[in-house]
Amino acid sequence: LSIFTLSANVPVIDVSSLRHSFESEAARRCIAEIGAACTYVGFFYVKNHGISEYLQMALHAESKRFFALPLAEKREIEMSKAGAAWRGYFAVGEEHTSGVVDEKEGIYFAAELPPDSPLASLPLHGQNQFPNENMRSFVLRYMEECKQLAELLLEAVAASLGLERHHFGEQFAEPTTLFRIFHYPPHDSANVGSFAVGEHSDYGYLTLLKQDDSGGLQIKADDGTWVDAPPIKNTFVVNLGDALEHNTGGLYRATAHRVLQRKGATKGRYSFPFFFDPSFGAKMESVTHLLPPERRA
Repeated sequence: LSIFTLSANVPVIDVSSLRHSFESEAARRCIAEIGAACTYVGFFYVKNHGISEYLQMALHAESKRFFALPLAEKREIEMSKAGAAWRGYFAVGEEHTSGVVDEKEGIYFAAELPPDSPLASLPLHGQNQFPNENMRSFVLRYMEECKQLAELLLEAVAASLGLERHHFGEQFAEPTTLFRIFHYPPHDSANVGSFAVGEHSDYGYLTLLKQDDSGGLQIKADDGTWVDAPPIKNTFVVNLGDALEHNTGGLYRATAHRVLQRKGATKGRYSFPFFFDPSFGAKMESVTHLLPPERRA
């Protein structure tokens, strides 16, 4: 397990075995690898994840079409029109991370709820703003496939802690699922000190990231240096959020990360993070007292 350190490359984990059984030897090895990555890195790639490669390509193409539109057309679905549901488009310079402007634009989506849903009035809940029917179809299908993968990975995380694989299930009866599509244009004339995305850690449980082939994602090592997490074809980058770190007493880590400025770039970068977090009203409790003695130590 010593290979899983923040001075080494982020591990790539084949999760195909989890899609068939948690009892096989291959699945047990996979769960152990996930546990090591969560303990020592807080990030890992997954391959053979089951999310349609065709759907990934279709969503990417539709996203490129949207971000190529004139700003006025993109603003037809700007976030201010969604209120507390917090969905829609924002332009470059309108989002900040750790107090520094991000050089990106994007669209926020979440689970699509009917207007009469009892959850529809909650913050982060309700209906999405879609620019067209193609985007609607691709986004909703993609989010469903990401949700299924996230549920599987959360079960593996629980098993890696020595807990029942469905331990977190009650907290995720109505999971808070957020999906964002980001476009990072080349920005040689960026604001001084800005990044594509500044240093931060995610706030929830699990993030699944599809990134294009542009690169730029970096993870902060224990010594303060930055480790690249380069694109690997048809994989997803998985990282942990602050809530999971807190509820494991710091055993599993929410690692700081950032995206570099795109100086000298000749094309835009696209990324697709999906956030899988507990139900809005869930009571989250520490699992440290439930861990096996060696894990508590």
